[in-house]
Amino acid sequence: MTDASADDTARDRGTAGYLFEMGALKRAKRSGWWITGVKDPETIAEHSWRCAVIGSVLAFMEGADPARVALLCTFHDSQETRVGDIPWIGRRYLDAASNETVTADQVSRAHPRVAEGIKAIVAEYEQGDSLEVVVAHDADRLECAIQGLEYLQQGYPAAQEWVDTTLARVKTPSAVALGEAARGMSIAEWQRTYLGA
Repeated sequence: MTDASADDTARDRGTAGYLFEMGALKRAKRSGWWITGVKDPETIAEHSWRCAVIGSVLAFMEGADPARVALLCTFHDSQETRVGDIPWIGRRYLDAASNETVTADQVSRAHPRVAEGIKAIVAEYEQGDSLEVVVAHDADRLECAIQGLEYLQQGYPAAQEWVDTTLARVKTPSAVALGEAARGMSIAEWQRTYLGA
């Protein structure tokens, strides 16, 4: 085996390893919801998936690039395979590495183009100020608020504070409007539109 093919094999293994690591997000719970009494909260991957959908919707409404926003949302919590989902109260006691630092370590053995691309997306989400970044952050907040509304309807009244504080932080007119619309809806209301009930 030549040095070049050995390097390619190592990069392929590093990239595949990153993909396996991202699979851990399908099993890792969003631990902040435990504070509100939710016994079996959503996973980080479930949050990130709906965040990407919400981000795309908000991007269409705000005139931003929906693909870019969805990409930002997809990777925004990917570091939590290494540091977990630390609730805001927990962050008072920890000096955690930045998301950019964690990401750099996660992709350090991946193909260089993969590593650079993912590091750039995470850095943009963390430090950027474009419309796409603003929309992605609003998508994260709106997803959290909608999840909280679902938990409220499932009998977890302590989620109300999370809904209120999270919706107070959204910035775009579209996120404000959708948040207010969601407040008055049942989690099953969407089907009534199509069933005529």
